[in-house]
Amino acid sequence: MKYFNYKNIICCLLIGFVSVSCGGKKYIQEIPYNFSSDSYNNTSDKIKNTIDSQYSNVDDNTEKLSDEELRLKEKYSIIMEVMPKEITNYNLYSYIDRWIGTPYKKQSLEEKIGVDCSYFVQSLYSDVYGETFQKTPDGIFRSKSIQLFTGRSFLKEGDILFFRYDKAHPISDVGIYLHNDRILACTATGLNIYDFNDEYFQLRYIAAGRLKPKNE
Repeated sequence: MKYFNYKNIICCLLIGFVSVSCGGKKYIQEIPYNFSSDSYNNTSDKIKNTIDSQYSNVDDNTEKLSDEELRLKEKYSIIMEVMPKEITNYNLYSYIDRWIGTPYKKQSLEEKIGVDCSYFVQSLYSDVYGETFQKTPDGIFRSKSIQLFTGRSFLKEGDILFFRYDKAHPISDVGIYLHNDRILACTATGLNIYDFNDEYFQLRYIAAGRLKPKNE
């Protein structure tokens, strides 16, 4: 497996910047930047070619991971700017990887065709964590299976984020926290990985939820 110099790699990551425009009843239209699978695919070869001398070849697959698991570990550690050892839930990232870039479509769950984030979270939690939720943001928020909290410093991989976009819907949408302030969210341009620090998300963040231990 190839490991790399993160200071150099991070500087090479492609991040697209666009302006934000917000309206009271307008579903989220634009986010300043995201960490997309497309960006990774378009830049990964350049990264590897330009800094190949920074790599050290080490046969260090002590976990006996498959080629697919190694791919997910490398890809998402680069996208989220974390050490590869922090990517361990391969079922989670394998599930996410199939859906990245799927266009937004209300009340829909069709891979590469259309997805509503609350439908996606319901499906992901069922497949990855074995937990069943309702398909609405408010239904997930009210689930007795999760513990709600507001502090950002407590966030961990897999926590559900709740957002409010308009007064008529106090819990308007959901997202998934990953690592290093990266979140999985669905905007008008589709399901992708975004920076939670962006003001748009921060102004609309209500709370987070984490699965309670099964014995509670």
